[in-house]
Parts: sequence; structure tokens; C-alpha cells
Amino acid sequence: MIKWGAAILGYVFLRLPGAILGFIVGSFLDNLKTSGASASTVYKNYKKQTVSPADFELHLLSLCSIVIKADGQVSQRELDYVRQYFISTYGKEKANAIFKTFNEVIKKREVSAERICTYLNQRTRHEVRLQLVHFLFGIAQSDGQPSTAEINKLKQIATYLRIGNYDFESIKAMFVKDADNAYKILEISKAASDDEVKKAYRTMAKKYHPDRVVTEDEAIKKGAEEKFKQVQKAYETIQQERGLS
Repeated sequence: MIKWGAAILGYVFLRLPGAILGFIVGSFLDNLKTSGASASTVYKNYKKQTVSPADFELHLLSLCSIVIKADGQVSQRELDYVRQYFISTYGKEKANAIFKTFNEVIKKREVSAERICTYLNQRTRHEVRLQLVHFLFGIAQSDGQPSTAEINKLKQIATYLRIGNYDFESIKAMFVKDADNAYKILEISKAASDDEVKKAYRTMAKKYHPDRVVTEDEAIKKGAEEKFKQVQKAYETIQQERGLS
């Protein structure tokens, strides 16, 4: 222990007063070390929290329902999109079981976007939450251009998921047609230099590489692959526009 070593060292140089001073200082350092170790343990335990596949699927479906209802009308195309996506990802039998559980849950309580996102924030990586927003945008687009109400709801959900504005606008540019979408996807302006464009592409390709999305959920894995392709496509568009090699 530090306090006894400090006390002995203090006694060698200053006799009894030094031993007392060394013991006091050493005790303080011992407490600081213990406190730091405890905090580190709590942090590690917190970071190790994960969400079970069943819970994740249920929360994902809950967010789907919020987006579908965002504009005040339930689109059959959006419902079909979600159902088909779950069936193609999990298989018909499992998908039906997920929908059945979801229907039972929403009868018992109101679906809260903030509560769901808080739960997911504590148990998922940032990369996974980015793909969640990407997937939800796909639902909003399935019946045509996402409406203003849907975009506003998606923005709210992204905020709850601690997704920054640059990331949100990058994802939005993949679904909402607008000028300079390729630049928005790479999170840069059209005035960026060629070197800045290349640097932005490397950063985004690394950021959205499917290998960084650590999740057991197949729907999110597929979303990661799609977003990675969009980043590559955006860069290729700018390359052709500028004649970059």
C-alpha cells in the first residue's frame, strides 16, 4: 500500500514528522487509486451492456410504428415495406412472432420514442444507431418522398439517439432528393477542395463500413451495407464531376 511506503520514506528523511506526513499523503493516494479503479469498473460494466435480439427487434418495430404514424395516416405501402423487410430478414415464421409480440405490447402501453431511444443509447454503439435512422428513413420513403412530418419525426428520433446534425443530414440526403446530395452524404460543402473531398470519403467509408456495425440484427447489418454503398456512390459522383482519379 502506498501510505506505508510513503511513511517509511518520510521517516528516513524527516524522522517522525516525515513519517506522519508521508502516511497522510500516501493514504490520500491510496483512496484516489481505489476510487479510480471503482469508476473504471463501473464504466467498463456500462459499456458492456448489450440489448438482446428479441428486445432490439421489438424496439425497432416500435420505432417503425412511430414513423408510419408521423404524418397522421397509416400508409399500406409503409406497412408492407416493414413487414416484407422483417420477413426477408428473419423469415416468415420469426417475423410473424415478432409482429405478434409487438401487437400485444402496444395494447398494454403507449409507445414512447424518447424512452425507446434512451434504452437503446445505453446498449448499442453509435454506428448501430446511425443504421437505425437509415432504416427508418427507408420506411418514410417507401410510399414516395418522405413528408415534412415524417422528416421532423425522424429528426426528433435522431436527436433522442444522440445522432448529430451532420450525420442526420448525411443520411437524409440519401433519401430526399436535393441539390448537392453527394456532398451532403460526405458531410462537406461543394466548395471543398479535392483533397478535402478525398479525406471526407476516407473518413465516411471508415465510419460507415459494415464491419463497424457490431450487432446481431440482420436488418441493421443490411442497412449498414446499403449506406456504405451510398457513400461510395456519392464519392464516385463527385469524382466524375471533378475528373478526380
